[in-house]
Amino acid sequence: MINKEDKITPLNINRLRGRMLNLPAKRNKKREILLLYGHHASLERMFGIADNLNRHGTVTVPDLPGFGGMQSFYKIGLKPTIDNYADYLAAFIKLWYKRKRITIVSMSFSFVIVTRMLQKYPDIAKKTDLVVSSVGFVHHEDFRLPKYQQFGLKLMGGIFQYGFPAFMFRYTVLQGPVIRAFYNLVGSGHSKMKDTKDNLIKKQRIDAEIKLWHINDLRTRMKTMRDMFKVDLCTKGTVDLPVHHVFVEDDRFFDNKVVEQHMSIIYKDFIGLETTIKGHMPSIVATAKEAEPFVPKKLKKILK
Repeated sequence: MINKEDKITPLNINRLRGRMLNLPAKRNKKREILLLYGHHASLERMFGIADNLNRHGTVTVPDLPGFGGMQSFYKIGLKPTIDNYADYLAAFIKLWYKRKRITIVSMSFSFVIVTRMLQKYPDIAKKTDLVVSSVGFVHHEDFRLPKYQQFGLKLMGGIFQYGFPAFMFRYTVLQGPVIRAFYNLVGSGHSKMKDTKDNLIKKQRIDAEIKLWHINDLRTRMKTMRDMFKVDLCTKGTVDLPVHHVFVEDDRFFDNKVVEQHMSIIYKDFIGLETTIKGHMPSIVATAKEAEPFVPKKLKKILK
C-alpha cells in the first residue's frame, strides 16, 4: 500500500507555493503522465486515479494556483484567468519535463486549461503523445444545467470573487458544522452521498468535502466558476492533436453531443471513450480500484 504523504513534495513555481504528487513508474514503464485535477479537488482526492494510472508510467500531479491548498494568483497580483492558468501549466511542463515527451490526462475544468495551453504553446503540443479529457469541456454551451441554475452560479461567482464578500461567505456559510449539517440534511439526495449507506463512509466523504472547501481559495473558486459559464475556446485556435474524451452517459453537467462538436472544432480528431461510472466524478475518497472506470479498457490499450 502506497503512503500518500511519502509521494507528496513541495512545489514552488512563479513565486507560488503548493505541492506535487509524483508516483515513479513501475516495471520499466517509460510513459510520463501529467494528471490534472478539476475544480473541487486536491492531491489527496486524485490519489486513487493517479495510483490507477501509475500502472502505465510515471504519474505527476501538480497543484494549481488557488486549489489544493496552493497559494492563489491573487498573491502575486494576478487574476485566476484561464490564460494565466495556461501560462502556469506551460511553465511547469517546461521546468519539470524539459525535453521529455508527455501524456496529459485532465479532469473536468482542468481540460479547459490544457486546451488553452496547447493553443498558446504549439511547442508543447509537439512533445505531447496523448491528450485525454476526462469529462472535460471547452465551451460554456457544453453545460446541460438549467439556465436558471447557470445564472445563479454565475451571479454567485460574480459576487464572491471579491475579497470582502468571499471572506464573509467563508467564515459564515462555509463553517464545518454548517457544511456537515447541509450534507446530513440532503442525505442520499445529493449526488456525492447517494451511495453512502454506511455511516462511516458518509462521514469520511463529508470530512473530505469540508477540507476541500477550506483549503481551496474561495475567490479563485468563484472567479473560475463564473468564467466556466462564459468560456469559448473554439475561437482561440486549433490543436494539431487528437483528443481522447472519457465521458459518462448520465453526466448531470454536460451534454456529450455538444461537447463532441466543440472539441472537434479545436482538435484534429475526437475519440469518445464511454465509461460505466454513474456520475460526473469518482468518489471523493476513491481508491485505485474505485477509480478503475475512469480508465476505460480502450484507454488502457492506448496507454500500454
